[in-house]
Amino acid sequence: MTDTPDPGRVVIVGAGQGGLQAAISLRQEGHTGPITLIGDEPGLPYQRPPLSKAYLKTGVAEQLTLRPESFFEKKDITLRPGLRVDRIDRENRQVVAGGEVLDYDHLILATGTRNLRPPIPGVERALGLRTLADARALRDALDTPQRVAVIGGGFIGLEFAAVARALGHTVHVAEAAPRLMSRVISPEMSERFRCLHDSLGTVLHLGNGVSDVSGDGLVLSDGTEVAANLILLAAGVRPNTELAEAAGLMVDNGIVVDTRLRTENPHIYALGDCAVFLDPATGRPVRLESVQAATDHARAIAKSIVHDAADPYAAVPWFWSDQADWKLQIAGLATASDDSVPVGEDTVLRFAGDRLTAVECINNAKIHMKARRLLAQPDVPTRDMLARETYDLTSF
Repeated sequence: MTDTPDPGRVVIVGAGQGGLQAAISLRQEGHTGPITLIGDEPGLPYQRPPLSKAYLKTGVAEQLTLRPESFFEKKDITLRPGLRVDRIDRENRQVVAGGEVLDYDHLILATGTRNLRPPIPGVERALGLRTLADARALRDALDTPQRVAVIGGGFIGLEFAAVARALGHTVHVAEAAPRLMSRVISPEMSERFRCLHDSLGTVLHLGNGVSDVSGDGLVLSDGTEVAANLILLAAGVRPNTELAEAAGLMVDNGIVVDTRLRTENPHIYALGDCAVFLDPATGRPVRLESVQAATDHARAIAKSIVHDAADPYAAVPWFWSDQADWKLQIAGLATASDDSVPVGEDTVLRFAGDRLTAVECINNAKIHMKARRLLAQPDVPTRDMLARETYDLTSF
């Protein structure tokens, strides 16, 4: 009779959707050893994407909860909320948290990101939108008429702006770049969303960063003064890499991992917003701020731990943003230099040379799902092939 291998102890640092998915996937893959899930926020793990949308309208926090307390008992997952990890002891495979020492055989870092606070005088007056506590503070403020200013024209800033306008508030958005969501979408799609927010009555200040935040509102780079008594800072995020860096792990705009999402220490993995991994399509290092990437990473790590799976991570990234009654969906990953081919008003195909890199669409789940399937194929249709079909993805 052979001994059953020790399944090992897994400690997960970060109880967001990625960290929770790692715990869930470990049990689904058959891991029978101890799993400890550590989160620095109080309470049960919850969804972050609705914080800038549905929660601001409803205020029902219970709808955000990902799993009830009974789930953790049933799956024998030890949840440790409100606990901050102080350091990692790689040599002894331990994490130290609040005076406790927790042993691990496998450590998963799902430490996520925090709001970027640019060096703008008075920026401490602005509120953020990262946690449930942040969203509660904003929702309470929106109960009375406000003059709202948003610093940043990315997903979070525009989602919040759309909700605030729907609630009847005056809204200004200041974006230093010349167009909205410039890091993630094509110029053509940026223009569509500029028109949307114009139609909602939001005042957009593009190519005009913020030079000062005062008690009266914002002062923009060109001297324009924007009166506001509620200011949201949505100028991007910074990965939480301090634990990894202090432990001597490689960090470069995130925790660097290999094709199996392992750090250079084979017992330590990283996932989600804090991880820099190799884009399966191009081999270039990328860091994705996406719930879907985090959950895909988690599933791949669980297979690697339980089955010693050596398959490289190869999921197609995808993203979405709900702004007013428009759902922006993106399949794939384009760069700013990629070409754009608009198809009708609400779809844009992105290309790097002859290679299809991404598909952007509005309120078109059929095209979005088709794009994800095509981009996952070993032989993605080329630009010439698509052109012969007038860029109709449904022809493939």
